[in-house]
Amino acid sequence: MTLPTTYQAALLLLVLSMVCWGSWANTFKLTGSKWRFELFSYDYAFGVLIASLIAAYTLGSHGSELSFSDRLLVTGLRNEAFIFAGGIIFAIANTLLMAAISVAGMSVAFPVGIGLALVVGVTLNYFINPQGNPYLLFCGILLVVLAIIADSQAYRLKDREARQAKAAADKAAEEKAAATAAKSQTAKPYPQTRVLQTKKRIKTPTRGIVLSLLAGLLMGFFYPLVSLGMMGEFGAGAYGAAVVFSLGVLASTLVCNFVFLNIRLIGEPISIRTYFKGTRYQHLLGLFGGIVWAVGGISNFAAATTPESIQVGPAISLAMGQCATLISVLWGLFVWKEFKGASRSVGWTIALMMLLFVAGLALLALAPIVKF
Repeated sequence: MTLPTTYQAALLLLVLSMVCWGSWANTFKLTGSKWRFELFSYDYAFGVLIASLIAAYTLGSHGSELSFSDRLLVTGLRNEAFIFAGGIIFAIANTLLMAAISVAGMSVAFPVGIGLALVVGVTLNYFINPQGNPYLLFCGILLVVLAIIADSQAYRLKDREARQAKAAADKAAEEKAAATAAKSQTAKPYPQTRVLQTKKRIKTPTRGIVLSLLAGLLMGFFYPLVSLGMMGEFGAGAYGAAVVFSLGVLASTLVCNFVFLNIRLIGEPISIRTYFKGTRYQHLLGLFGGIVWAVGGISNFAAATTPESIQVGPAISLAMGQCATLISVLWGLFVWKEFKGASRSVGWTIALMMLLFVAGLALLALAPIVKF
């Protein structure tokens, strides 16, 4: 296997992981609002598997370490079961995350969902394999949590402003309609008719936040399970873990998506036949989204399994990977304009969130190399 040989190289892989994990959701957004998250998940799962197999038969089959196939031969079934279970849980969590993105956007679903996953996953990983300075590690987590709270508050403020603006617009429309009706009745005293008005509902933040929290709670358990099967002398290693993990993702998607297709999570139930009505562009975007995530995942796994003398450790690997939240928020803000038209107070809250994320990321990066 090809693995990084210096801490700096491992850290660069984590940065790559962070960028990939924070950017793959753009492919889902590009498919358009009519292409449901359940349908996107199928192509996404195939993309994860394709990228994992390519990496395993290239980088995972060369170098001074055992190849990925040799590692899988000596890996126990229990280790492989842990990794496979991690893939199953991740697929369900990621589907819920895409549902949250459909409702609330990337700049809300990622901070809330992935933020909770960060807290759960890093804590579990640290107790499984304690590496890095705990003071810096958990101070970094605290800053990330504060950033999540700030982002959630910004979303609530934006939602409140949207409701107030809509209420003002409705009131102005009603006053105008009343004035027009009064003028019409003065000119032509016909019998009064009742005017029916339909008001468009604004989506409340509750559903998006709940879906994000559910996704984050499940997402927090996938990496500890993968690290249990990946680490150690008889672990599957980075590339073997990626293959087993991707098989778990695909199996979970093929089975569990039938549930998502037939419940009213977002919109009406749809048939699996709808998947085959998608365009080539939509299917390719799903594959590419899975490949982007897998590149980040494999980079993260490789950084976590480096030699012990330079090892970053699974806790720090997960923490920095999940700081992809910052990347996703930047995409949501500047590309998808999810907070367009918000007030200055919302803008300052988002700026505070980004500052807290950067500070938390810096502490997480220093945690493996600073000793007290």
